[in-house]
Amino acid sequence: MTRLLLIGSLSGELGQAARIANARGAALAQADGVASGLAHLRGEGADLVLADVIHDLPWLLERLAEERIATPIVACGLDADAEAVLRAIRAGAREFLPLPPDAELIAAMLEAVTAKDGAPVCRDPGMRALLARAEQLARSEASVLISGESGTGKEVLARHIHGASRRSRGPFVALNCAALPENLLESELFGHEKGAFSGAVAARKGKFEQAERGTLLLDEIGEMDPRLQAKLLRAIQEREVDRLGGTHAVKVDVRILAATNRDLPAEVRAGRFREDLYFRLNVVQLRIPPLRERVEDILPLATHFATRYSAANGLPDRAIAPPALARLMAHSWPGNVRELENAMHRAVLLASGREIGAEAIEVAAMPDAPAVETVAPALPVPAQPAIAALVGRRMEEVERELILETLGRCLGNRTRAAEILGISIRTLRNKLSEYRGQGLAVPPAPGQMPEAWKVA
Repeated sequence: MTRLLLIGSLSGELGQAARIANARGAALAQADGVASGLAHLRGEGADLVLADVIHDLPWLLERLAEERIATPIVACGLDADAEAVLRAIRAGAREFLPLPPDAELIAAMLEAVTAKDGAPVCRDPGMRALLARAEQLARSEASVLISGESGTGKEVLARHIHGASRRSRGPFVALNCAALPENLLESELFGHEKGAFSGAVAARKGKFEQAERGTLLLDEIGEMDPRLQAKLLRAIQEREVDRLGGTHAVKVDVRILAATNRDLPAEVRAGRFREDLYFRLNVVQLRIPPLRERVEDILPLATHFATRYSAANGLPDRAIAPPALARLMAHSWPGNVRELENAMHRAVLLASGREIGAEAIEVAAMPDAPAVETVAPALPVPAQPAIAALVGRRMEEVERELILETLGRCLGNRTRAAEILGISIRTLRNKLSEYRGQGLAVPPAPGQMPEAWKVA
């Protein structure tokens, strides 16, 4: 169940958005302003925030960045609030929700947060068997270790297990253990009291407490430092956590799921992962096969992502043309489902006409891939750039060209470009600032005057 926080009055159009979200299954909380909203995020957390732009959203976004609270903020407002919306987007708001709200747009936002639409999309017999086993395990309280290559959909499967469990009405909280250094990860897991360390400006609940009576997913668990592994093992065994700077233990009722793309038994043998923690987490293991081992899933997944991103971008839902399908099937998808998702998001934005054609499918050329022209000679496909063409070029140069080209194709929309590139909006902004410092032309954001037009 998506935890939705609304910042603003529930008596007007924002209240209408709240009722729509509640009808779509979201659990609602409300705050009158940004200060009380920040306090709620420190304590209970949320998966998504809908905030009225009449409030100081840039202030809220700055505080969230300082305190490493990564909850996405959606700015909500009327057409007359265009300037306030623009300020919020520039400050880091994820999306803009026009008021009065559209029910389908809210549904698309909630789906994007949970990264699922019902059960995981699959047609491959092996994946169907895996899904059936996951649903059987969901009814228990046992810890589950989900393994698989990066991008195979481990979090999607974890969310599905949570949704099919007796804890489905409780929160689903995910933490990427590879995203933070050890000292910050400890605070994220167990929480801290005010003044526990430099920058701890207020008490904050950790992920264990936020997941109370729900499910906690520890993603990339193999990246966790051994010292912190010992504290995690104690928390799981004793069902209690010690906040940093706290004076007493806090009891927690949480089901643990863990995910990894590493070979944990090998990590145990190498002394980098505790054996007792491994057996505590690995009551049952589910391995998600890479996409190249379940090619029957490529077409239904591609269609699913095309429909999702067409709706999210206000574009018509178009079929995938046969030459485009041939290109999708010829690729080996080293980035798995995540790579396919990004490819279809790009395709939806780049496609023209009544179908998504092969020219909109941008993937790296693969050795021995069959030529698309042999499948559909009436629709020739431009040759993809060979990997060999990149040899001898600096990584920074290739990265710069990719970022600027993607931004240009997104008409300067920073949020869309960051999603397609798979990076945070902050990382994208830092890169663009660096490029400006080098004297390069950067596509302006929507509604922003190009640099060349500005008069000193």
